[in-house]
Amino acid sequence: MKKIAIVLLALLLCCTSVVFAQGQKETGEQNSYVFAANCAWPPLEFVDENGDVVGFEIDLVNEIAKLTGKTITIRNVAWDGIFAGLANGAYNAVASGVSVTEERKPSMDFSTPIMTITQAIIAPKSVNDLIDVTSLHGKTVGVQLGTTGHIYFEDYLKANPKANINVMAYDEIGFGVEDLLNGNLDCVVTDSVIASDYVLANANYSGKLHVTGTASNVGEPIAIAIKKGDAALLKLVNDSLVTLEKNGTMQSLRTKWNIL
Repeated sequence: MKKIAIVLLALLLCCTSVVFAQGQKETGEQNSYVFAANCAWPPLEFVDENGDVVGFEIDLVNEIAKLTGKTITIRNVAWDGIFAGLANGAYNAVASGVSVTEERKPSMDFSTPIMTITQAIIAPKSVNDLIDVTSLHGKTVGVQLGTTGHIYFEDYLKANPKANINVMAYDEIGFGVEDLLNGNLDCVVTDSVIASDYVLANANYSGKLHVTGTASNVGEPIAIAIKKGDAALLKLVNDSLVTLEKNGTMQSLRTKWNIL
């Protein structure tokens, strides 16, 4: 009798599991996601002195997870190839200071912008005349490989071949800043929010660097990039951003990380 009862219970549990799994399949609801980030962009995402991944976008993604009850894992990925990984499904989204551009729109979807930035010029404290792109003619400029700053100069030099700007592209913007301090560059051009971190919030560069101007005054919207066609995740992120803006969480994060 016990054997029969056990067998019946096992069959019942099995059937229940099948029904539950079928229900999940039918609803199509996904409960866990992987977001990629190139964690070398303070204050947006970086590895702190304790080896922890922190930053504005890291906190933002965690707030989205908390709000929605979803599990979101953040994976530290090199910038070079980060969008290829998104396209091939290695992760569901990229939260890493991604600029919304027309070139990127065909291959990925974008959330509502989370901020707008410009391309700031960082120079040694003694330099004050590098105020715009024209003043960079004949100079050696550091950028991060594959970023909008890098793309901006490639386009600018195609349109202005006599500008004679020597562009040095680095895997991480921090390497460019170090080369600037070592005297190998005239300036570094990077996203304004990144520039303000190096100049205002980084004690290692205090009194050594300052922002002298902008290479481009055109504002760049920054958003979370979503795998093309994932409408459910796009809606989840956008709905979350609306709520976080309304309840004050977004502003609290901006204040915490000196996002101006």
